[in-house]
Amino acid sequence: MITRHNVKKQLLTAAILLICFGLVGWGETWEDIRRDSSDIVSIKAEFSQYKHLKILTKPLVSQGRFYFQKPDSIRWEYSTPVKSILLMHKGSVKRYTQGSRGLVEDAGGALSSMQVVVQEIGLWSQGRFTESDHFQAELTGGKERKFILTPREKAFAAMIARIEIIPSTQQKGAIKSVKIVESEGNYTLLKFTNVKMNEKIAESVFRDAS
Repeated sequence: MITRHNVKKQLLTAAILLICFGLVGWGETWEDIRRDSSDIVSIKAEFSQYKHLKILTKPLVSQGRFYFQKPDSIRWEYSTPVKSILLMHKGSVKRYTQGSRGLVEDAGGALSSMQVVVQEIGLWSQGRFTESDHFQAELTGGKERKFILTPREKAFAAMIARIEIIPSTQQKGAIKSVKIVESEGNYTLLKFTNVKMNEKIAESVFRDAS
């Protein structure tokens, strides 16, 4: 069943994907990251998602594709185990899920209330992490560098406790892992492959679910 809560969690996860690639420069300061992020026009990537739950012995595995076009157009598409597509384009948000009649759009009017997430994505896509009213951003040093985002508000903290992004030490702009912690023992791990930056993407990719 598609619920407002589920759609909001998917929007947040889509935004997190964008955060990861927004950190492409691996600068030493937020100012460096914002400057380096200004060069990002579009992103294409494939991803694998591993959802760990305390009640399960093995993680739930999903795979899909991710597209981004500046300033805030996103297509987040699961291909397995169940096909679903989230489209964000010119301020509108639509979600489609595979059913017996093919891809069916969620007609819930509650989607319009997700504009706050769209605004967050607009900031993150420009590297403006410290300007968010909803997430506190922190850079950590040491042996293994991390980018950590924590919600400022209880409404977001109820879904995501924190986000831990570990950059690759082998390749500038690459990501080693992204861990989305929902609660103790429950988290989602994201891994990315075939990442392509600044290639032309047709507008129909963000407008049509086909």
